[in-house]
Amino acid sequence: MRISIFGLGYVGIANSICLAEMGHIVTGVDIKSWKVDMINKGHSPIKGKELEEKINKLIEKNLLNATTDTKQAVLHSEASFICVGTPSTSNGSIDLNNIKRVSEDIGMALKEKENYHLVVIRSTIIPETTKKTLIPILEETSNKKCGIDFGVCVNPEFLREGSMIEDFWHPGVMVIGAIDKRSGDLLEDVYKDIDCKLCRVNIKTAEMIKYIFNAFHALKISFMNEIGNICERYGVDAHLISEILCSDHKLNISPAYLRPGFAFGGSCLPKDLKALIHQSKQMDINPHILESILLVNEIQKEKALLTIKEMLNGAIKGKKIALIGGAYKENTDDIRESAAVQLVERLLDLQARVNVYDPLALENLDRRFKDRVGLPRNLEEALRDANLCVINLRYVEVDDLKKFSSLMRERNILDLTGINNFRELKNNPLIRYRGICW
Repeated sequence: MRISIFGLGYVGIANSICLAEMGHIVTGVDIKSWKVDMINKGHSPIKGKELEEKINKLIEKNLLNATTDTKQAVLHSEASFICVGTPSTSNGSIDLNNIKRVSEDIGMALKEKENYHLVVIRSTIIPETTKKTLIPILEETSNKKCGIDFGVCVNPEFLREGSMIEDFWHPGVMVIGAIDKRSGDLLEDVYKDIDCKLCRVNIKTAEMIKYIFNAFHALKISFMNEIGNICERYGVDAHLISEILCSDHKLNISPAYLRPGFAFGGSCLPKDLKALIHQSKQMDINPHILESILLVNEIQKEKALLTIKEMLNGAIKGKKIALIGGAYKENTDDIRESAAVQLVERLLDLQARVNVYDPLALENLDRRFKDRVGLPRNLEEALRDANLCVINLRYVEVDDLKKFSSLMRERNILDLTGINNFRELKNNPLIRYRGICW
């Protein structure tokens, strides 16, 4: 395929080299003529291992060239990759000037092009930028229609400076967000030589994922720095702590707990966090990240209550609410620091009538609430005449919810689990189904 790449910085250079090495004919485009001249002479505008050698070989094979002429680059290519920078403004917001200008240039060139063209956005942009800003610019300047005359994909890059070529050829994951199937299929074919997990998603998801990746990376760095500061005061080797933590692939460096849903509770996490925070402050260390963990946890509890209010149109008093799962986690009767128990207390304060169905925690719940809540022995009894069902733990099946929801006064179901088990209810016209994080 003939590909034009807009922006010859770190990302653009890496994409230009690797796509050309795949056999695609690549034209790099940049407004800075000195970058274009360097590439055409076989040199690299940026420093990096083997970059110059690779560029020189590709130039000799006529697989790579560079130009400042946007129009000709688009007219003589089948796909345009946008790799320009999206820096921060003084207030931290994203500066879209570069990518808007490039989109205008591509659109103006498309105006004179008869064949279908694919626009691939590799620049990092906030969700909805493509839909609300870039596609309208492309359509207005080209007088053509997205999805008919040209396609659009958001294809975030996960390239690290210093290892860009290696990261391009061996990514942890490839994410393609496409405006339609045709666009996604074309881009997937471009990358057919790369062996990795491929995720085909919608445009907004593709835009968001790069920010989440980078935020998580930053969180890990700052988290371990904060832990390192605490360990230092105790004379504990923080590097050894890190080594042991990273060796646990069952709970620590794993998918465990990395699922959006309800708040954490239990006998360990809250008390141990509080103890570590308290002791750190005694040593004049401000554990900001650790404190934020507890703060976010409290916010998630509040969000659940606000969602319940919203689903009941703001009126909780006198409403009957069925809660599935009262313990802090599944397969236990432990209700210590249970976020679900705290939610029940809030609902009772607002004069709701609450049933808690939890086959394992009945005795502990009875001791906690006495006769203030109903403790039904089965789901049918729990849901009868309820205005809302809140699923906290998976002590219920989808088929049971479908069957017994007919007993409810109002078929409102709020899912706090953050798991896909109940999502098929979302398409049931008889049930109003909500998840806490989507």
